Amino acid sequence: MIHLYYGEGKGKTSAAVGLSVRARGNGVPVVFVQFLKGRAAGEVLMMERLGVTVFRGKAGDKFVSAMSEEEKSETKKISDDNLCRALDLCLRICEKEKSSASLKVLLVLDEVCAAWNLSLVSLDEVESLVRNPPDGVELVLTGRNPPPFMLELSDYATELRKEKHPFDTGVPARKGIEF
Repeated sequence: MIHLYYGEGKGKTSAAVGLSVRARGNGVPVVFVQFLKGRAAGEVLMMERLGVTVFRGKAGDKFVSAMSEEEKSETKKISDDNLCRALDLCLRICEKEKSSASLKVLLVLDEVCAAWNLSLVSLDEVESLVRNPPDGVELVLTGRNPPPFMLELSDYATELRKEKHPFDTGVPARKGIEF
């Protein structure tokens, strides 16, 4: 099945992390790809301790809007490499898993909507994966402004809507809360 956590509200990544923890707690392998994120984050450290395989990164520490074309190009390369590595790992897990259970691995594509909208990941690869996920792979997508095909193809779609957020009043992101 395909899960989509989207919208302007806080909690998309947190929902995906929570589902990942639940899956690992039940013995399901989890592969977590974070697009456009490079800063250290507490949830990544904890997921790795639980045995989640995490692929992440971008070129530099800037927001995409402040990146040079060279940094955007390098970020796309990192995103495409991470997606390819994650898919390869998922397929290897599915091939190795001989159980009759249909769920063999949980694959999370965190901030894939932003990567898609900014063309910082292979659009063909992402669309192909969403339209035809490998057997045994449960797919989780997160981000703002999902392309229509993601919303249409998702089995679970949860929109998170912001009412208010401290960032709007100038409070910066806080370690342990926002990252």
